[in-house]
Amino acid sequence: MGTDRTGVYPGTFDPITLGHMDIIRRGAKLVDTLIIGVTTNPSKSPMFSDEERLSMVEREVADCEGHIRVVPFNSLLMDFAEREGATVIIRGLRAVADFEYEYQMAGMNQQLNDDIETLFLMADVALQPIASRLVKEIAMYGGDIHKFVTPAVETEVVARVEKIGRKGD
Repeated sequence: MGTDRTGVYPGTFDPITLGHMDIIRRGAKLVDTLIIGVTTNPSKSPMFSDEERLSMVEREVADCEGHIRVVPFNSLLMDFAEREGATVIIRGLRAVADFEYEYQMAGMNQQLNDDIETLFLMADVALQPIASRLVKEIAMYGGDIHKFVTPAVETEVVARVEKIGRKGD
């Protein structure tokens, strides 16, 4: 294995938020290559298809500094990290509830491969409340989401909501 440090930042990114972008920008400074793993979470009902989310993430990170690749995956995170040659998994934390889940996940991942570390980055204080799930819910009820996503993502979410129908109408 070379001296390049490769990190993986996994997520569903449905949609990608300013909170995700904060973790991506900061995470990219900590590794030589940051691989953003776009996955499907079977317990979530995605608003956007795998291809749409992949394209959205690629567009949003195009101007970020650092060597960043966007890669789809549909496997165990540790299998994906190993395949990509990662030495670290980067995870963002917003609150104590995130920590409990992420701590358990990190422990399980360590049991699968203790050569890959999990690195937790605290979300920027101003971005801590942002969650894709809440962004979608606000949009579904006609609320303003511009504070939580980029203008391009806002346009896509609003268009999708108009296509599938707003709640409360």
